[in-house]
Amino acid sequence: MLKNRKSGILLHITSLPSEFGIGDLGPKAYEFADILKKSRQSFWEILPINPTSYLKGNSPYAASSAFAGNTLLISPQLLYKDGFLRKNDLEKIKNIFNNDALIKYVDYEKVINEKNKIFQKAYENFKSIKNKYQDDFYNFCLENDQKWLNGFAFFKVIKSKLSKISWSSWPDELKNLGSNVFFIIQNKPEFDLGIIKFDFNIYKEVEKEKFLQFIFFRQWFILKNYCNYSGIKIIGDIPIYVDFESSDVWTNPDIFKLDKEKIPEFVSGVPPDYFSKSGQLWKNPVYNWENLKKNKYDWWVKRIEHNLNLFDFVRIDHFRGFIAFWEVSIKDKTAKSGRWVRAYPEDFFLILKKKLYDKFNKLPIIAENLGYITPDVEEIMKDNGFPGLRVILFAFGRDFPGGINLPHNYDKNCVAYTGTHDNNTIAGWFSREAGKSEKENLSRYLGKDLILNSINEDLIRLVMSSAANLSIIPIQDILGLDEKTRMNRPSTSRGNWKWRMSGSDMSLVKFDKIAEFTETYSRS
Repeated sequence: MLKNRKSGILLHITSLPSEFGIGDLGPKAYEFADILKKSRQSFWEILPINPTSYLKGNSPYAASSAFAGNTLLISPQLLYKDGFLRKNDLEKIKNIFNNDALIKYVDYEKVINEKNKIFQKAYENFKSIKNKYQDDFYNFCLENDQKWLNGFAFFKVIKSKLSKISWSSWPDELKNLGSNVFFIIQNKPEFDLGIIKFDFNIYKEVEKEKFLQFIFFRQWFILKNYCNYSGIKIIGDIPIYVDFESSDVWTNPDIFKLDKEKIPEFVSGVPPDYFSKSGQLWKNPVYNWENLKKNKYDWWVKRIEHNLNLFDFVRIDHFRGFIAFWEVSIKDKTAKSGRWVRAYPEDFFLILKKKLYDKFNKLPIIAENLGYITPDVEEIMKDNGFPGLRVILFAFGRDFPGGINLPHNYDKNCVAYTGTHDNNTIAGWFSREAGKSEKENLSRYLGKDLILNSINEDLIRLVMSSAANLSIIPIQDILGLDEKTRMNRPSTSRGNWKWRMSGSDMSLVKFDKIAEFTETYSRS
């Protein structure tokens, strides 16, 4: 439950300025934390930091692991600082991206290719010299191997060996190996399945993947500690579903609705809504809540515990999936013909509180409750004190002036946004999406004529002056940017997750107004 008036900024790590093609956990992240502090912000919200896939459009919501970190966020500068790269290695990759300095979009293909080269060098240097982090790496593996690390590392290596084909198309011996992967890696037996040979070399590649995870989490926790010391809390994001092409499904097939060949029988989505007239077909495998219940929701408890160790608060995307989920047959081409299936929310959250309540000072969970929300969802949120979301861009439509997204209807225990990562920017919405009636309603609500150049400030002021105890403003709205800078367009797969800031966007002067609003509306 949110008890004090605070404010923060939504900015994903990949969108930070960088000399290496993509925002990372290096110096610019610390510079942004300093900007947050100087502009009186208390929260930094980010998107999921799990491994993304080029084949999945680099979406942070289609990760190959619910536990592993996205190694593309590893900072080459910090690799050099810690002795894992030599100076010429750092200069070489910096020169490769030198011409990209003014490009405000991530070239994922280039970033993946170039970072993989320096990751190989970092691992080789780690193995060839007596490094002071050897014991830390050993302890990291000891703590995480059995939980998730073995499964993820082995899964990634096998995937790369088999040309990244779906694991459901692997030979049966490999397809069914997931639940036994911990035993295999611990004992390192040498055997040959014909299509892939398990020998010294493959175990060395598995170790490299573990090493990169060690580096990622080392860099992450140092940044998090810096933010916390500066008075900044981090809000992370947990997608409720996992991607089928993930180590989670491979190693835990029983907790998903799969057939005998381990192909999903049903997939996830939502019925027709604001974003799509035919609904959204996400295609993630849905959970087998019967089997989860038998195991006291062990996988989910571990997942939430893992994320609460990473972040100060977690936002659970599509929270209503814990209460009931939209299940669509794998044979259907749209989400229209799906059905709602009830889960076990009362039992699940009771067990979750018993196991995690004391350790994390209650449960610092924010429930993403946008779209079609039924009373039973609101009841679960209220019983557990989970704040929901309010988005002002949704406030001026057909339900005006009685809608829940209008500031005068907010309760204190909620998080108020101008927009989320799925929305257009304020400027983009006003120029491209807002209809005549919405603009008339907004003008009526503000009590003045609308001007494009001031619309950002008008809506930010409404959100920050509201009763909501926490307001979060996307960085694009603070900078007054247009629709070209939005992070995601739901129901489309191209052009998303690419935008990043330029160095000039980090000027503290550009945050003067948000600092003023924060003080004016008692959010500092």
